[in-house]
Amino acid sequence: MSSAARRFVLLAVCAVLALSGFSTLAQDGVTVNFYYPTAVDAPINEIIQGYADQFMAANPGITINPVYTGTYTQTRDTINTELQGGGAGPTVAVMLTTDLYSFIEEGSIVPAQQFIDQMEDADAFMADFFPALLLNSVDEEGTIWSVPFQRSTPILFYNKDLFREAGLDPETAPKNLDELIAAAQALTLPNGERWGLMVPVQGGFPIWLFQSFAIAAGRNLSDADPTNVYLNEPESLAALTDLIELGTVDGVMPAGGSVWGDTPTAFLAGQAGMIYHTTGSLTNILNNATFEVGVGFLPSGPAGEDGTGYGSPTGGGNLYVFANATPEEQAAAWQWIEFLASPEIQSDWGMKTGYIASRVSAWELDPLAARVAEFPQYGVARDQLAIAEREFTSYRAIDIQNIINSTLSSLISGSVPLADAQATLDAAQAQIDALLAEYK
Repeated sequence: MSSAARRFVLLAVCAVLALSGFSTLAQDGVTVNFYYPTAVDAPINEIIQGYADQFMAANPGITINPVYTGTYTQTRDTINTELQGGGAGPTVAVMLTTDLYSFIEEGSIVPAQQFIDQMEDADAFMADFFPALLLNSVDEEGTIWSVPFQRSTPILFYNKDLFREAGLDPETAPKNLDELIAAAQALTLPNGERWGLMVPVQGGFPIWLFQSFAIAAGRNLSDADPTNVYLNEPESLAALTDLIELGTVDGVMPAGGSVWGDTPTAFLAGQAGMIYHTTGSLTNILNNATFEVGVGFLPSGPAGEDGTGYGSPTGGGNLYVFANATPEEQAAAWQWIEFLASPEIQSDWGMKTGYIASRVSAWELDPLAARVAEFPQYGVARDQLAIAEREFTSYRAIDIQNIINSTLSSLISGSVPLADAQATLDAAQAQIDALLAEYK
């Protein structure tokens, strides 16, 4: 579908909403089927149910029906299967920000812009979100399609007790790749007894953490134009080389990386001195660590003029309203979204999970303000947003992510030698360009 055709579809959707007599007040007796992915270790289901109970007590005409749908991928597959089969599907769902263009092309969602435009305080509402978290909420025309909720960045976790034992400053996290390697070498014990570092890029989804290295090397994998993908650039090759050689040359992490779910467990067990992981794991790690936990920005690249080599993508899920719902259900869904995105709920959510509260004002409210005062680690991912860039997305995002992930996995695992990396990246880029050709 061409860009002009997509804009026509958007205008048609907007017209239908306008003709439907959309109102921001839902009618009584409405059920909102809320599909939610449970992707990290935390009492997430209980937290979500608590919010649903709180909302329903204040809105007795609306029933929130949480449906827990597994990982993000399982949730997306469930939604697509239900919608393609003529089922009801969700009224609203938390889904990856990177699914935006796929949902738009499929006609699965309606733009949040329609609801925002009818708010009395629309400008103030949007201005209170961190700008970096909105990068994946808009299309190339600037239309807002989804609202930040379960947002994150990857961050560096480190064991301050082990830093002290190794003669490292426990109050100073590595600021660039050279410092990261030096610290990891000091922390590593022989024969795999303890790794200085674990970066969970083993398996089928290395793209998110690879983006940290690519951004730090000077070129993100995508930009505001969803027809642009930069997999075979010199910066990507440099980033890939740095990531792989942490295991194969520097010997400070397992060759090929570690498994996502196993990495926090290894860190808590003292089997890794530092790890890259999502800030969404922060509460779980702090609650279960028997040592002092340090947190820092991701030091994935060479030192710049200021001595830092930071690079981080944003990540996590946004709230989407689905097109299959009736206008009354969509109105109720928007009330639920406003509730979940409110500063009060975002403050509570950030404190309980470690995800980044997406509203700036949420950080000034308890319980999050008190939590940050007691545990400054909670403020690190928020502060990292100042240098964070968009998470990878594009047209044909699912297909292109599959190409990128399989290409990176073959190189990171060593099944394709690093010497063939440029040719391998070039071949993958050619496949990507072919998929994107119709959108140019």
